[in-house]
Amino acid sequence: MPYIEEIPPDAATGATRREYEAAMRRAGRIWNIVAIMSQNGEAMRDSMRLYGSLMFGESPLSRSQRELIAVVTSVANECEY
Repeated sequence: MPYIEEIPPDAATGATRREYEAAMRRAGRIWNIVAIMSQNGEAMRDSMRLYGSLMFGESPLSRSQRELIAVVTSVANECEY
């Protein structure tokens, strides 16, 4: 399995630190999907904005339908949701 080195929250600076702080405000923790993007804070920021738009933005799909798609995709990819 590939390994991605993560920047720990206490060592993060700049955009990575800001995104870690935002993650803590949102979820009370830093999920793995966020931490693996820690080498590129700007990409992490953009990824979280895309996620927010897809999951919470205007859509013909309901919130539960979007969650179901995310779960099914994670299962198909053998990934923790």
